[in-house]
Amino acid sequence: MKKQGDSYFDVIVVGAGASGLIAAGQASRTGASVLLVEKMERAGRKLLITGKGRCNITHDAPPSEYYRHIFPNGRFLKHAFHSFFTRDILRILHDRGVETTTERGKRVFPVSNRAEDVVEALKDWMGNSNIQKVYKCRVTDLLMKDGRVCGVRVSGEKECREFLAGSVVICTGGKSYPATGSAGEGYALARQAGHRITEAQPALVPLVTAGDVAGRLQGLGLKNVNAVVWTDGKKQGEEFGELMFAHYGLTGPIILTLSRQVVQSMSEGHQVEIGIDLKPALDEKKLDNRLLRDLDSHGKKQIENVFKLWLPSKLIPVFLDLLNIDGNKPCNQMGAKDRRKTMLLMKDFRFRVTGHPGFREAIVTAGGVPTTEINSRTMESKLVKNLYFAGEVIDLDADTGGFNLQIAFSTGWLAGQSAASAPD
Repeated sequence: MKKQGDSYFDVIVVGAGASGLIAAGQASRTGASVLLVEKMERAGRKLLITGKGRCNITHDAPPSEYYRHIFPNGRFLKHAFHSFFTRDILRILHDRGVETTTERGKRVFPVSNRAEDVVEALKDWMGNSNIQKVYKCRVTDLLMKDGRVCGVRVSGEKECREFLAGSVVICTGGKSYPATGSAGEGYALARQAGHRITEAQPALVPLVTAGDVAGRLQGLGLKNVNAVVWTDGKKQGEEFGELMFAHYGLTGPIILTLSRQVVQSMSEGHQVEIGIDLKPALDEKKLDNRLLRDLDSHGKKQIENVFKLWLPSKLIPVFLDLLNIDGNKPCNQMGAKDRRKTMLLMKDFRFRVTGHPGFREAIVTAGGVPTTEINSRTMESKLVKNLYFAGEVIDLDADTGGFNLQIAFSTGWLAGQSAASAPD
């Protein structure tokens, strides 16, 4: 290992998030001297808020299932997953006393439900012996010579300084949750090296809807429903599972998953709607027969009471208003026309999407450094030698459920390993 005083390191890792902690730790474990530069005052700021503070560490599924949930090119990660996958990150955590549990949907969480336990375990694994850490400093420039990276320029509160290195790993994240430090600086560094950047857009983001219906249903969660994206009247995608109403619109797992398509369509100027099928197990004919049977069986009861057999209580006044049905009337006065309107609304409870909160509340970023410009076996840039990328700065994003953090861990490990073994 070449040494040139306290300003030279074998590997410089830019960003101390999920991918940066793993990259720095693995590079250090090979014997490389490492400089870890982080613009915030502490490591793992975004990790601390993942999974609503619980940290959805990973997803307990084989790579073949992962590929179906990663965009735009999940198979780019084949070598990264082969090198470091779910069992490896869990071993790191288990060895440091962080017990985990696999919940519904194969989502893996710490038993303690504390994201901080995960961050502290990763910091402990990373160690201190070969790693110098610099916080509250931002990398403003890459230093390059003869087609290879040779260091970085760092701006701190009091001074600017240059550090030389054999390799540099960019782990700066995307643009989601900017309050945690993700503001897109990695894209600027990649552009300095000649990389194109696929336009960054929010992904896994809640959706804002027109009108006051969602607001009236605020806090109501629905399970086992089917949500469909309609773009200019054409069906674009659908997801089955859970969603929740908020004062601004729609959120929850299936809405976050569909949001990638919604954001893209809206950015292209299309009109987008979300249709919710509240009874996906029943087709229109079977549902209509059920409604008719229940109405006949409870002919003298008020209509709003029989609605309790069909819908959560919070939905009932909203449905009655939308259908313009008097809930105080007896069931035997509800005609075929109102029954059909009820059935159709249950099968397609429609919301027009007007926007989204943007990167401020997006869980991840779609876009970044194209995978076509990165060597999938090493995470090294194809344009500049000894420059590596890991984590959300790469144009890879995935559905909710632990997939995105595993991408960060796997690419971070591979980048750190490759950077430490790169020739000077």
